[in-house]
Amino acid sequence: MTEDIGLVDPYGRNINSLRVSITHRCNFNCFFCHGEGESGGSGEATVCEIEAVVSTAANLGVRSVKITGGEPLLRSDLIEIVRKISPLVDEVSMTTNGVGLAEKACELKEAGLKRVNVSLHSADPTMFRKIVGVDTLDEVKRGIEVAQECGLNPIKLNMVVMRGVNEAEVSGMIEYSKSTGAILQLIEYQALERGVEGYGDYHYDLRPLEEELAARSDRIVERKLHRRRQYWLKGGGVVEVVRPMHNSEFCNNCTRLRLTSDGHLKPCLMRGDNHVEAVQRFREGGVEGLVDAFREAVALREPYWRK
Repeated sequence: MTEDIGLVDPYGRNINSLRVSITHRCNFNCFFCHGEGESGGSGEATVCEIEAVVSTAANLGVRSVKITGGEPLLRSDLIEIVRKISPLVDEVSMTTNGVGLAEKACELKEAGLKRVNVSLHSADPTMFRKIVGVDTLDEVKRGIEVAQECGLNPIKLNMVVMRGVNEAEVSGMIEYSKSTGAILQLIEYQALERGVEGYGDYHYDLRPLEEELAARSDRIVERKLHRRRQYWLKGGGVVEVVRPMHNSEFCNNCTRLRLTSDGHLKPCLMRGDNHVEAVQRFREGGVEGLVDAFREAVALREPYWRK
């Protein structure tokens, strides 16, 4: 790894995290999915191209990579991707819907994956099927169990909380997360991409819930990324709250970039008008093209929500 020369955006934020979408394909049909802020992606970067992007990012100061999709497990070369990029950064993790995780969890761990986030918006079979469009809850739960056995910890369960849909299941999800040893991550419904429709109908304000969690906690840990808070509950269980909407503190403490599945750097999840070609520049100009793409993307970063 070459000398770290750093990536700092115009607002003084040091970019140290990269979310890499390796496919736009998914075997779920969640009506609220924001698709990592990517609309109609075409094509997928190759293993070598993904390795080059991550290597360049690491040389510029990025220390953690989150593999996302779509659904990453649909890539037949996922193990190879993890094996190639895991030596380049301090941590490679992955967000998945959990279908197929049981079969690949241990191999992913051996390849260098550190931990997983599993999207689980309901532990009730009927509601689960209503939200994601398929009846695979048992398979997802098995994937969580095997991931824990293989050491992909700490596991996080990502629950998008939606008014009139699953907000009544938060307590049950807290208990389920405790039983699995996972961290429950409650995520605010966001108005972007496909999530724009029905925002007013589905948005559920998590602030009162945070106050309730604070009262139930032995301690509260504030993470550097976004200033998210983790609530360590009396009697066990950890709940993290992700509340980005109209939250200037969240945006002011964002230190990540995103790579879309078709090879563009995305400075902000909430915007689709300032993507920067990255993989194509690598194809045409090698690593120097990638370095230029990273610097251009970072220069375009600005907090989406401001006071």
